[in-house]
Amino acid sequence: MINAINIAFTVLPVSNLAKGRQFYEGVLGLKATSVFDKGDMGFVEYDIGQGTLAIGCGAPLFKPSKDGGAIALEVADFDAAISSLKLKDCAFAMDAQETPVCRMAVVKDPDGNFLMIHKRKQS
Repeated sequence: MINAINIAFTVLPVSNLAKGRQFYEGVLGLKATSVFDKGDMGFVEYDIGQGTLAIGCGAPLFKPSKDGGAIALEVADFDAAISSLKLKDCAFAMDAQETPVCRMAVVKDPDGNFLMIHKRKQS
């Protein structure tokens, strides 16, 4: 047993770091907190609350995939977030949905990675 105590970070592979940064920073409005950029290889971290989302490219065993995982980003104002993404012509894989516990939509980054835009309902 390894006794994991927290999630260190979530990383999504991208094919081009500059193109990835344009989406994550320009479209989503995230602020880079750590950047390693060395030619064809790179890694950018975005601290969000207590967690960290990272994008990376250049690692031979770590490639973007349209069938890859997803990360859910909790937002303060769901309707405003969805409107902003639509104004920026963001590709939606799933339009806004409502469940008994949350509202969510799924968008795709330029490499096809899924990002859930999520808002918990108050209990």
